[in-house]
Amino acid sequence: MAHNHFVYMIRCKDATLYTGYTTDVHKRFAKHQAGKGAKYTRGRGPLELMYTEGFATKIEAMQREYELKQLSKQAKLSLINQRKEEYHGTSTTELPDE
Repeated sequence: MAHNHFVYMIRCKDATLYTGYTTDVHKRFAKHQAGKGAKYTRGRGPLELMYTEGFATKIEAMQREYELKQLSKQAKLSLINQRKEEYHGTSTTELPDE
């Protein structure tokens, strides 16, 4: 089944994480990079796309976005690192907390 709805996490230069929803991750990230995305990410660049997760429906994606926003920063970093390990097949250095 095609994934047309996505949640994503961006790491800002101040080491904070921003979580959002979109139907086009690359286009939305480009908007963040250009300072035209969420107010939170403006002036916090350079930005790095750290995590994406796809869903078949907007409802599923929005529910997951809410769940991710409820997680502690450490739990979000663990999720990001777990995903990196799945893609690379090896353990990676953990991202710094701050």
